[in-house]
Amino acid sequence: MVPQLNTDLSSAPHKQQSQQGSADRSFAMKPSSTAISLLLAVAVAVAMAAAEEGPAANYLVFVDAPPSGVICTTYQLGILAAALGSEEKAKGAIIYNYKNVVSGFSARLTPSELEAVKKQPQVNRVLPSTTLSLMSSNFDGIS
Repeated sequence: MVPQLNTDLSSAPHKQQSQQGSADRSFAMKPSSTAISLLLAVAVAVAMAAAEEGPAANYLVFVDAPPSGVICTTYQLGILAAALGSEEKAKGAIIYNYKNVVSGFSARLTPSELEAVKKQPQVNRVLPSTTLSLMSSNFDGIS
């Protein structure tokens, strides 16, 4: 009598290992609830810090005239970058450069950024940017 070989691979040990291995891999890919909780806590902390910071507003910043031979916009961007900590932040905050009548710029700043700008030695004055409207259109009898 010839012994019969078992050709059914469903009970083979290697198949059970591969099924167990895939189960382990799928478990490893699932984020744990601890990691999700940690990410949520960080997001809440960042949102609270932004809320405490206060909203950004537009300001007019009057600065000393640039030294001879220095490009005005580069000089003003350098002042703002020194206050904000990076040139990228300064480029994102600056709105307009003034160089003909006064030397300065307008920028969108948070309260803490505003305080840092005011501490720069080249800064003379900082004013909130406002829009004024005329109370009357009648000047010296001319409508």
